[in-house]
Amino acid sequence: MALDQRRAVPPPTLPPLGPLGFARWAWRQLTSMRTALFLLLLLSLAALPGSIFPQRNIDSGRVADYLAQHRTVGPWLDRLSFFDVFSSPWFSAIYLLLFISLIGCIVPRTGVHLRALRSTPPRAPSRLERLDEHAELVTDLPPQEALAAARELLRRKRFRVHGHDATSISAESGHLRESGNLVFHIALCGVIVGMAVGHLFGWRGDVIVPEGQKFASSLTTYGTFAPGPWTDTASLPPFVLTLDRFDVRFEDKPGRSFGQPRAFTAYTSIAERPGAPESRQELSVNKPLQVGGADVFLLGNGYTPVITVKDAAGRVLFSEAVPFLPRDGTYRSVGVVKVPSASPKQLGITGFFLPTAEPTFANGPVSLFPGLSNPELALSLWEGTLFPGGAPQSVYTLNTDQMKQVTKADGTPALVRLSPGQTYTMPGGRGTITFESVKRFAGISVRTDPGAGITLVAALLATAGLILGLTIRRRRVFVRVRPLPGSGASATVVTVGGLSKDTDAGLAAVVAAVRDHLVERTTDRAR
Repeated sequence: MALDQRRAVPPPTLPPLGPLGFARWAWRQLTSMRTALFLLLLLSLAALPGSIFPQRNIDSGRVADYLAQHRTVGPWLDRLSFFDVFSSPWFSAIYLLLFISLIGCIVPRTGVHLRALRSTPPRAPSRLERLDEHAELVTDLPPQEALAAARELLRRKRFRVHGHDATSISAESGHLRESGNLVFHIALCGVIVGMAVGHLFGWRGDVIVPEGQKFASSLTTYGTFAPGPWTDTASLPPFVLTLDRFDVRFEDKPGRSFGQPRAFTAYTSIAERPGAPESRQELSVNKPLQVGGADVFLLGNGYTPVITVKDAAGRVLFSEAVPFLPRDGTYRSVGVVKVPSASPKQLGITGFFLPTAEPTFANGPVSLFPGLSNPELALSLWEGTLFPGGAPQSVYTLNTDQMKQVTKADGTPALVRLSPGQTYTMPGGRGTITFESVKRFAGISVRTDPGAGITLVAALLATAGLILGLTIRRRRVFVRVRPLPGSGASATVVTVGGLSKDTDAGLAAVVAAVRDHLVERTTDRAR
């Protein structure tokens, strides 16, 4: 009967949480260390697409190529910001939540740590032999002299020592461990702030500069330009850079390193502004330049064949050095020539540039070496509408949706192979294509990052805090004295105990050092 009554008792009714209670619960969950670690892991996972998929702010041409090759999944990835990962709403949300979580962890921990720094070590337990490490000895030293000797040694070892009564002292060390942890977490916030400042106020512009040509820094002259949301694009540094010469050295000795690059050096002339005196400076991969507050980096290099296109009447429709982008270690490069003024239909030319062409083309257009030993162009011709719907497109891709491949009289595709100085006459009276010469180009990236200094200082502080947190141990050492029973107060029993917050292999050595110091004092007294 009693058992049935107990079963019939209804469960307790809890009071409703309410909006304020729910907000407190959510804040405690967000600011817990477990949530901060989870958000840090989530941020790392969220950054993975940025290393898998091409990013629009780094190489918009590769993004356009990816979208052209993946017509189904590409647009969906673009809608989900997989090509702009680090400025996407979902990445920013994780970023901000991590920042708030870290602040919520740091503020209360800082208050607790400051109170701990001002407090005294706790009283010595009455049974020190129950602690992890302990030692006991009998000495001829009076109790106060024994405590004074122990106090002296512990202070020498940088312990904070306090005596709560006449029979014991308490010592504590290792507060720098928590200080290091706090510095590490505050520095992480500094890294986040530095990255945010760089993202909001920084900018990046990339451009390809062929040998012998000038580049004047302005918003319209960059091939790709990625400004921060709060960047003042009217205040870009107005420097002028001339690529006088570009030297590349490849390994030409047979072996495993054959064809590997050995050195890239761009010899430039730079003026701080148009009309200002020029200075000769060298730009290499690990040696950026600073101009007008911006950093100039050498990102890549390749070849720019000089191509001339004429119509049937000999009128020049196109004549430029066209950058061909390398696709492998032998600098097998792809490029596009667009001739919208061609008649009766617009003309598109696409294909490969081969620095050292394999003559037979038995395996297709292949380059045997990245250096200019046997340069050759392998091109195909297309005619139709270059810009369907007037939509903009990358200069490195050719949209052939509304174009047809040019064919010869027998109906086979017109495939062109040209060496420097050669001319090809297009079928159907469309004109000629001439491969004039070859120049090199340098891929230049100009960047400003106002948050770089903040990030650097924060990273150094984070490293220092991490070292303190990993190397310092939180320790407490207690010393208690009492007269030896039956000795008539001529002998003192000294008990030393040690306690550590974590596993500490060095705690036993500290306790042994206090014991040995008291033994040494006893021996000196006996002499």
